Amino acid sequence: MPNERLRLILASASPRRLDLLAQIGIVPDGVDPAEVGEAVEKGELPADVVRRLAETKARCVAERNPGALVLGADTVVACGRRIMPKAHDEEQAGRILGFLSGRRHRVYGGIVLIDAKGAAHRRLVVTAVSFKRLEALEIDAYLASGEWRDKAGAYAIQGRAGAFVQKINGSYSNVVGLSLFETVSLLKGQGFR
Repeated sequence: MPNERLRLILASASPRRLDLLAQIGIVPDGVDPAEVGEAVEKGELPADVVRRLAETKARCVAERNPGALVLGADTVVACGRRIMPKAHDEEQAGRILGFLSGRRHRVYGGIVLIDAKGAAHRRLVVTAVSFKRLEALEIDAYLASGEWRDKAGAYAIQGRAGAFVQKINGSYSNVVGLSLFETVSLLKGQGFR
């Protein structure tokens, strides 16, 4: 199927996901954020959360855009089974960063592509990230920067928090918000070039 017949809709309001796609030359035909709750269900594991939310977002937007390819994604930061929330305020962000200080955590990325016929194609990407032990002054300076706002785990690896990372094992773009390798693989599988 020629590329001009395949419309791509990004089911996300995240500017980071849009920037990541642009980085590899993909500009969606539309951005249609899904309005879905992101509450974690009792006993739900991090991998299950991102799978469910990515698919819920993609399906919601696919209903509004029949015949298009719809890309949905979600990101969760977790230490073991404990999911780190998106911080609502500076105090909560400080607690999250303090908890991640000196620890290894995982960033789970769920990606779902709904094809033109409504079938879902799914990927799960897990990246391990190790933070150095953070000093109180470092946390305070990071909080003052405001970079933590609207970020899973209260940090942006592509910004100042990059200096906190001792080691990363897996997809860097997954930690930013969307694994580009997996996304391109899904899109190619549907004939999008």
